[in-house]
Amino acid sequence: MFDIVILLAGAAERPVLRSLLLGHNPGLTVMAVETREDLTALSLDQLRRARLVAFVTPEIVPASILAQLGYGAFNFHPGPPAYPGWAPSHFALYDQVTEFGATAHIMVEQVDAGPILDVSLFPIPPDISVLGLEGLAYAHLALLFWRMSKSLATDPEPPPARPIPWGAIKYSRRAYRAICDIPLDISKPELDRRIKVFGGNHFGMAPTIKLHGIEFRAVQPSAA
Repeated sequence: MFDIVILLAGAAERPVLRSLLLGHNPGLTVMAVETREDLTALSLDQLRRARLVAFVTPEIVPASILAQLGYGAFNFHPGPPAYPGWAPSHFALYDQVTEFGATAHIMVEQVDAGPILDVSLFPIPPDISVLGLEGLAYAHLALLFWRMSKSLATDPEPPPARPIPWGAIKYSRRAYRAICDIPLDISKPELDRRIKVFGGNHFGMAPTIKLHGIEFRAVQPSAA
């Protein structure tokens, strides 16, 4: 019997998302977890009665947990289907695309690869920063959760998937690190582009030039 939702989210989101789910189904048990270790501590009986809902989490759910869940697992990804994987806002701004968004999808063993359930897209405002774009994506992700919350809390059947493909490139920490490795012959426009997007020292990585065994890290200039 479906009577448990395992909510994999951060401390700030868990109380709000839990209240929304319980508002649709007061008899539901919402188990809030934050880490992979929290998931592996759950019993087989709990997993068989549960569905997993992940919201903006860096945790990768083990395939063994996905296989034991009785009512599926769903992820809310802060990027559009064209940008699966890591740091989608950075790569979208670097690519200078005009549209971004948020995605809800079924979780499978591969990251950001399961059938897509819903998408919320929006135009990228001119000259927006990485943090600004992430904020917009977060707002659209919250809208997606609100839109799907009743189904997630009450319907043992998964929502129907939509025929939307994921992008062909899976973005990763390795790709992020590689784009921060600046060649000595880089053009000024390309250097400016990389510093604008990747110069915030997010994730402890910034554009870096290596010269005579010494690393020089570039950062965005502070506003005058």
